[in-house]
Amino acid sequence: MAQRMALYMQDKHPISHEIEMAKYAEEQGFSEIWQADTRLARDCVVLMSALLAETNTLKIGSGVLPIWSRNPAVIAATWSTMWELGGLTPEGDSRVMLGIGAWWEPIATRIGLDRRKPLKAMREHVEVIRELFTMEEVTYDGEFVQLDRVKLDVAYGDTGPRDIPIYIGATGPKMLELTGETCDGIVLNYVVPTDYIRDAIELVERGAAKVGKTIDDIDRPELLVCSLSDDDPDEAMMTGKALVAYYLGTEPHIMEASRADPELIGKVQEIVGWPATEADYRKAADIIPDELVSSVMAVGTTHQCRDTVAEYIEAGVTCPILYPMMDDIKPVVDAFAHWEP
Repeated sequence: MAQRMALYMQDKHPISHEIEMAKYAEEQGFSEIWQADTRLARDCVVLMSALLAETNTLKIGSGVLPIWSRNPAVIAATWSTMWELGGLTPEGDSRVMLGIGAWWEPIATRIGLDRRKPLKAMREHVEVIRELFTMEEVTYDGEFVQLDRVKLDVAYGDTGPRDIPIYIGATGPKMLELTGETCDGIVLNYVVPTDYIRDAIELVERGAAKVGKTIDDIDRPELLVCSLSDDDPDEAMMTGKALVAYYLGTEPHIMEASRADPELIGKVQEIVGWPATEADYRKAADIIPDELVSSVMAVGTTHQCRDTVAEYIEAGVTCPILYPMMDDIKPVVDAFAHWEP
């Protein structure tokens, strides 16, 4: 059986190309698309709706929606609407998946959000959204979430439960453990080495055990950057370096998870701020070692990228979510369509 494969759509490519490539990936046997809710560039709900409308069997997930940006009742209603739009897969599963996260700095503070007690806030959101998906009335009195006799009040059409899987995009140890305890799956982060993945999965397993689940009960897709070029692997490496520079310079949780040298991180931060330009990324790329890039993403030729993706699967990833960094997504789809590691 071919390995389950997915694509990650952020804002690297024109929307028209993303939709075209989603349809092509579906034809080539890919199982799903995960759409970023990236920075303040693209809204995942808009693009997920477009992808659901333009495809027939692909599952479409949010990778990931910040919980602070919408009321949980509104999140549940939005995903219920997309559940209606997408219908079910041939196997009878929901085509829409809900991935949520606690967002990141510095963007949260800059738009006035107070991300206090993110673990408690996340638990409350997961509990309430799951209850709302039953289509029953919910009353909930939490520190962050309060509902007074609220339900998804569908007056016309299917009023049955929405069996929509919930994932958390977790990076830190406590959030990883919470994910195993409360969710159907985890969206593991990218720009991290396989050693991090193994440690993360152990923490997810620990959380699952608290409620009588095993690690096999938790889906474990992972965002995995893929900078692939058989014609110009050197350019693929440089493109990968620019992305690593961005994350080392701007996102503290990934800086730590990447396990990069703190001295290198400091040098990158002197060049790359937030928001940074593509020119900043390229400038900082010059100080990123090849070895670091190869340790946190799939980079180089088709053969090299396949070998790296196989290492992440061996580390415990159930579905690589490939983020193509080259201008054309099609070679990445071709490289992994019907692939068996």
